Amino acid sequence: MKRVLVLLVLLAGGWVWYERQALADFSAILSAYSAKEYCSCRFVMGFDAAYCQAYVRQYLPLSALEERTQTREVAARGLGVERRARWQGEQAGCGLLP
Repeated sequence: MKRVLVLLVLLAGGWVWYERQALADFSAILSAYSAKEYCSCRFVMGFDAAYCQAYVRQYLPLSALEERTQTREVAARGLGVERRARWQGEQAGCGLLP
């Protein structure tokens, strides 16, 4: 029984090491997706804030979702990473900011 448990721990550790870059990138994906989709929902499609908040809701909650209506910018923070998106015009829609 002990050997099986040790083998499982070693396999899990190997998988984590193999997928380390993908796991590190995941934290930024949640906030980037939320910022871009919320921005598009509000400023491209023109839906109200309550609808767009429900639209971008994920299984992993955001710690903050802030809309700056005058500049048409959105900031989303989740899993310790903040990403921003801004409306860039009729043709371009919304895009992530660096």
